[in-house]
Amino acid sequence: MVLATIAKRLFGSANDKRIKSFQPKVDAINALETEFEKLSDKELAGKTIDFRKQLAEGTKLDDLLVPAFATVREAAKRTLGQRHYDVQLVGGMVLNERAIAEMRTGEGKTLASTLPVYLNALSDKGVHIVTVNDYLAERDAKWMGEIYNFLGLSVGTIVQETTDEDRKAAYAADVTYGTNNQFGFDYLRDNMKYARDQMVQRGHAYAIVDEVDSILIDEARTPLIISGPSEDKSDFYETVDKIVPIIQEGDFELDEKHRSATFTDQGIERLEENLSKSGLMKGESLFDIENVTLVHHLNCALRAHKLFQKDKDYIVQNNEVVIIDEFTGRMMPGRRYSEGLHQALEAKEGADIQAENQTLASITFQNYFRLYKKLAGMTGTADTEAEEFGDIYGLVVITVPTNKDITRIDEDDAIFRTSNEKFEAISELVLEAQKKQQPVLVGTTSIEKSEGLADILTKKGAKNIKVLNARHHEQEAQIIAEAGMPSAVTIATNMAGRGTDI
Repeated sequence: MVLATIAKRLFGSANDKRIKSFQPKVDAINALETEFEKLSDKELAGKTIDFRKQLAEGTKLDDLLVPAFATVREAAKRTLGQRHYDVQLVGGMVLNERAIAEMRTGEGKTLASTLPVYLNALSDKGVHIVTVNDYLAERDAKWMGEIYNFLGLSVGTIVQETTDEDRKAAYAADVTYGTNNQFGFDYLRDNMKYARDQMVQRGHAYAIVDEVDSILIDEARTPLIISGPSEDKSDFYETVDKIVPIIQEGDFELDEKHRSATFTDQGIERLEENLSKSGLMKGESLFDIENVTLVHHLNCALRAHKLFQKDKDYIVQNNEVVIIDEFTGRMMPGRRYSEGLHQALEAKEGADIQAENQTLASITFQNYFRLYKKLAGMTGTADTEAEEFGDIYGLVVITVPTNKDITRIDEDDAIFRTSNEKFEAISELVLEAQKKQQPVLVGTTSIEKSEGLADILTKKGAKNIKVLNARHHEQEAQIIAEAGMPSAVTIATNMAGRGTDI
């Protein structure tokens, strides 16, 4: 251990060596800057045609990296008024090497990504930029799209409401922005089409995944499922739901990590006794073949009541149960839990019970993203999962240094015995900040906690409190815009991208 530390100080870490290896190309890009500044807008945009001609003549893509990156940097200066820093050039090179660029929040990952996106889009096979929500996909496409459009590349965006016709056009563009869900579901839908010309995607050449740890690790095993209707059993769900109140402590066991619930022997005995009296159970045992459907429905009802919480996992809106995405905190209208769980939740909440569905097509994010010939990612926190990225996707994590030394103080975590003590401490900090006219952002894990904290702060005399969660997503843009006002308090559920915008 001591020898390793001494060697690291003398020779530098493997990461430092990788970063240093990019320096000659950074110097070469910087050397072209004066020459490119002298070009007219038309001459600069004409570089795209020139690069594509060279590729057609047999030049390798990576041989164009230096002039292509210099072109994008100059285009960014003219369109956005932003010049890529040297560390952003390094970040761009990392993303071009089938690797993950770990860049601290605020270091400009979005701008850094434009460099490899432009370079790889020259090959005319399409580049996909994957974000965690529709808002970020639209924001980044519009914002960074100015650079691509200036250089003669087309940009497409895919969000929840995009029609099939528009999706095909968006995938045909040189650069396509969208969410992991949209790309995955489009792939499934394409595999259900009857003719190739009906398919919207045109291949999986190169993708850059934003918040890569969230999408490729946290959500990796999440299955995307397309389902179709099967027979209607809504009355049966209501009947089974009425049985749940008889279940007591000790009658079941929960596995919260895997979201599963099972009845104990004691619970089965209690159920058999009650089900026999009501005539719902056929035969002597709950596990006789004719009771298979009943057991399945009982398990769904148990999970719905004991594992899924209203205002955390789902909300009830217009007499419908709407899922809340556990990773982004946003509502997912149109999405439903499979295998009867959604109907069990509808029965639990007294909402309209819709017909059960059967699975027609399914894929996990892990399997979907392994389809890409070239995959890269960016995030502020990837080093801790470096081993998993390497084992599962063959991706190396490279930590890109910050442009300037970090002056922010990152305090240690404060641990409290009870949630009341924790909320008390948060309230004091917020009120203290309000006295100094400081704006405050508080991240919470659920709708319930965000609204509970808002109530506590209101009772303690805090003013100008805005709550941002799945219930108030229509006012999202306005709340974000006002979050930096003096003494404003914004309490948000943890939604990717929101913290950065605020």
